[in-house]
Amino acid sequence: MTVVSDLAPWLVQSRWPTVPIRYVAKLGTGHTPSRQHPEYWEDCTTPWITLADVWQLRDGTRDTITETKEKISRLGLANSAAVLHPAGTVILSRTASVGFSAIMGHDMATSQDFATWTCGPKLLPRYLLHALRAMAPDLRRVAAGSTHKTIYMPDIEQLHIPLPSMEEQQRITDFLDVKTARIDRMILLRQNQVELTGERSTAEIADIITGAAGDFGLVSMRRTVRRIEQGWSPQCEDMEAHPSEWAVLKTSAVSGGRFDAMRHKRLPADLSPNLDYVIHDGDLLMTRGSGSVNNVGVAAIADTGGRRLLLSDLLYRIHPDRGWSARFLAAVLRSAPVRGQVSLLLRGQSGQTIKLRGEDIKEIQVPAAPINVQEKVADQLTAISDESEFMKSALRRSVQLLAERKQALITAAVTGQIDVATACGGGI
Repeated sequence: MTVVSDLAPWLVQSRWPTVPIRYVAKLGTGHTPSRQHPEYWEDCTTPWITLADVWQLRDGTRDTITETKEKISRLGLANSAAVLHPAGTVILSRTASVGFSAIMGHDMATSQDFATWTCGPKLLPRYLLHALRAMAPDLRRVAAGSTHKTIYMPDIEQLHIPLPSMEEQQRITDFLDVKTARIDRMILLRQNQVELTGERSTAEIADIITGAAGDFGLVSMRRTVRRIEQGWSPQCEDMEAHPSEWAVLKTSAVSGGRFDAMRHKRLPADLSPNLDYVIHDGDLLMTRGSGSVNNVGVAAIADTGGRRLLLSDLLYRIHPDRGWSARFLAAVLRSAPVRGQVSLLLRGQSGQTIKLRGEDIKEIQVPAAPINVQEKVADQLTAISDESEFMKSALRRSVQLLAERKQALITAAVTGQIDVATACGGGI
């Protein structure tokens, strides 16, 4: 059982007494009616919260849950340990997606993946919601050490919260509702700026590629490459390799459009590397297969950083012919006009892995620019891409800082480290 001070060390700073939540709210959970009884799954009308609904709660902006992906029947409810909880009950996801919380908008049941608290006369549901969100990072930290990433019910029973008077709970709730909503709006604006920055750079790059195609015409990749090489698929260990150890690249090393040498799997020490597949700086790599169309046919230039990396079977290495720049081809293959061609080549494919054939690559049309123009265009596209990534990185950092500020504000308010009565008129 987790020691309370280890789970939520910030509780010791509370101005108010801390109590187990179950002392002031009825603790419950849920269940899944047996799937072996089809009649339990007929005429399903009761909203039933499952892990499939956690997506609604991940960004912390939705306080009340009213719609669920699944429903259960009255018969299933009556013949299982599932419980119909009243509106206003507070839920906490305790398995897999640990630490997400909300308030039931009306009478609902849950799966066994949730803990529930129906508040008594000394506890406001919205105050409890804020208190649970204050401890969410601690819950995830504790769950991370578990094989199944679960907060078990004995630990749930020991969860404590600060318990000020009902009047103070209401003040804290009112304060946090206003302040967190303001921070959420700022986070959303920053996230929109990230998207707009990416869209702008995509449009600028597409204009340059289209202009080059207009000036010099198009040529198929068949005339630009000497050879297209596919990697191998040894049984690897899904862990980071030491720089002196061999590793096989993951598809994700390239699928983001920028090479990431840390996306790899370690080759077991007893397995000899196939030296035909050694990655060298400057290699033009392309994703051959992925679970998403958007990640297939994406290209990047390798920069190993001195690591001993090998080509995987879901990547291609493209060897440009004389008169063709690998940097130019990589940039062109990432551009919107060529991504549109790749999408057409992959149309109709389905399944866990969508794959691009080497012969398909040769049919892709690229601007037939001379080598001096290729290098100039590659420099332009790299500069646009670098500027965009810099701006997006700064905006993402701003989002992270705002989220940390929100978390700290909630924690300080529920523990009384800030006087919400005097802080209401201040800034964030």
